[in-house]
Amino acid sequence: MLRIDDPRFSWPLLTLDEPALDHNIATVAGAFAAAGVEHAPHVKTHMSRQIWERQVAAGAWGATVATPAQLRTALGWGVPGAGRRAFLANELVDPREIAWLRTALTDGTADEVWVYVDSDRGVDLLADGFAGAAPEVAARLGVLVELGVPAGRTGVRTVPDAVALAGRVDDAGLRLVGVAGYEGPVAGGTSTEELAAVGQWCDGLREAGALIASLVDGPVVLSAGGSAFADVVTRRLGEPLQAAADDGAAAGALSTRVVLRSGAYVTHDHGHYLRTDPWTRLGAEPLRPAITVWASVLSAPEPGLVICGMGRRDVSFDIDLPTPLVVRPADADGRLGEARELTGVAVTALNDQHAYLSLDGAAGSAAEGPADGALRPGDVVGFGISHPCTTLDKYRTALVTRGDEVAEQVTLSF
Repeated sequence: MLRIDDPRFSWPLLTLDEPALDHNIATVAGAFAAAGVEHAPHVKTHMSRQIWERQVAAGAWGATVATPAQLRTALGWGVPGAGRRAFLANELVDPREIAWLRTALTDGTADEVWVYVDSDRGVDLLADGFAGAAPEVAARLGVLVELGVPAGRTGVRTVPDAVALAGRVDDAGLRLVGVAGYEGPVAGGTSTEELAAVGQWCDGLREAGALIASLVDGPVVLSAGGSAFADVVTRRLGEPLQAAADDGAAAGALSTRVVLRSGAYVTHDHGHYLRTDPWTRLGAEPLRPAITVWASVLSAPEPGLVICGMGRRDVSFDIDLPTPLVVRPADADGRLGEARELTGVAVTALNDQHAYLSLDGAAGSAAEGPADGALRPGDVVGFGISHPCTTLDKYRTALVTRGDEVAEQVTLSF
């Protein structure tokens, strides 16, 4: 079996720990099943057919994607069952892509696809693109009104706007399935106040769902992101929903489907998602960081400074800089030795292909001399990351590993 230090591989190298992957997929699938919610994992995190197949096997409803190109790719993988269902968590505004989607829903490439709308123009484009479609084709397209956040990104800004747009969807003859949005812009952390703000946003989504229920044929879909705040959205959106009383009629219970789109959970990380960790708040086991980026020590030019061959082209830096985890010496043939945990070492800056590591007294004693006595050129450092999406998108292949052995080479289709 291949090892990560096989001569056909070179540094920097991206590895995914298979036991951590399997644990994360099973843990989140179990947590959502126990809560009675459905899961459409956001596959933009990895864009890998092989990883998506693992998520399908764990019970995913379908794949969430962010762009039409990702939609084509995910459906083109041809994964049966849930792999033929997809959720485009954006408004589809390109007539060429709408025409392609109509064809995909006609020729069997896709069984069902959901899309957002947040404007009259978006409704008109979809209606024009599906005008005259056979009823069975039109029924495979689901439309959700997107509720956004003031000063945030996409989505209508108020519940009344969402209700009005839902009426436009219905008038256009499109199949309305519910309301959706992304709660991420509501809060940047997990303080009591921030979690309460996410809950208030969920209440707005629930209100919109109740008000459009009469236009939906079947359960009203309530969908949120659910990566950093899965505990809040799962509990809040899963609460019983009551229809508003109308003209003296009593309010009644509504049937709902809660669909979360968590994606980064599949690999977790050593930064942002480790800090936010909604899963233990939901009563699940902690997730395990699966990603390691391995890079060589290139230079130890002065005491306290080491330069590694890994930079912005190789690792995420949009939320936090990478975390040095371990160092492994390499022998004359490049084979890696035992790992030594790194303490007192931090990445302070990244260039395109270089990482600056600062060493303090914890990295090596005075007897060891300058920095090159603690981390030497040719050593290989394993780094944890913060935000998997913007690390995985820098690679075309990742190695799924068990220890140093390569269990599978997976393709990342960006």
